[in-house]
Amino acid sequence: MTKPLSIAFLLFPNVTQLDLTGPAQVLSRLGNARLDLVWKTLDPVSTDAGFSILPTATFADVPYADILCVPGGFGINGVIADDEAMAWVQTVGAEATWVTSVCTGSLILGAAGLLDGYRAGCHWAQRDMLTLFNAIPVDARTVVDRNRVTGGGVTAGIDFALTLTAMIRGEAHARAVQLGLEYDPAPPFDSGSPAKAGPEIVAAYQRRMQSIVPTRDDDLRALAKLRGYG
Repeated sequence: MTKPLSIAFLLFPNVTQLDLTGPAQVLSRLGNARLDLVWKTLDPVSTDAGFSILPTATFADVPYADILCVPGGFGINGVIADDEAMAWVQTVGAEATWVTSVCTGSLILGAAGLLDGYRAGCHWAQRDMLTLFNAIPVDARTVVDRNRVTGGGVTAGIDFALTLTAMIRGEAHARAVQLGLEYDPAPPFDSGSPAKAGPEIVAAYQRRMQSIVPTRDDDLRALAKLRGYG
């Protein structure tokens, strides 16, 4: 039997859990693969959904992975400011066969110097911030540029993971995984993108984010300079 694929997800405080758990559920079905949720310690890590997730490995345990996946969430600025976390992302990303992200996790990849000149996806509300890190923002659920595969916001992580599964195991395998998960979206509202939601809902969302994380983008710009950009 060939060596199992190693998959490493960065798990960090205030991660958006679906950014991580959605694609993790899909990629766990690659077959002949080991999946780890990696952080500094094995202590529970809080998510932005109000519950915690247990890491399966520490940075020291996982010096290499075939697939690096970085989710997003309110905690990304904390990661970018954290030298230890960024050093791990840079080290693993430099050698990984696939360097991937979901949602605003691409901003962490960018800050780690892993998206210079690459096309990349991100959550629509912060997609333009990719330019801080010399990446090229793309409005798409999944963006493939060489060995960089990046997903859009949150639920796009499932699309991203199915795309990556097809690239690694073939379309038939990915289709079978999709069927097994009964991934057949039929949302009750057609408001999953700014264009479909309309200006009033977009403005309401932006006001809510401003009240929760009022300095998020300004802090990210400052962190970009800290990491040598801009």
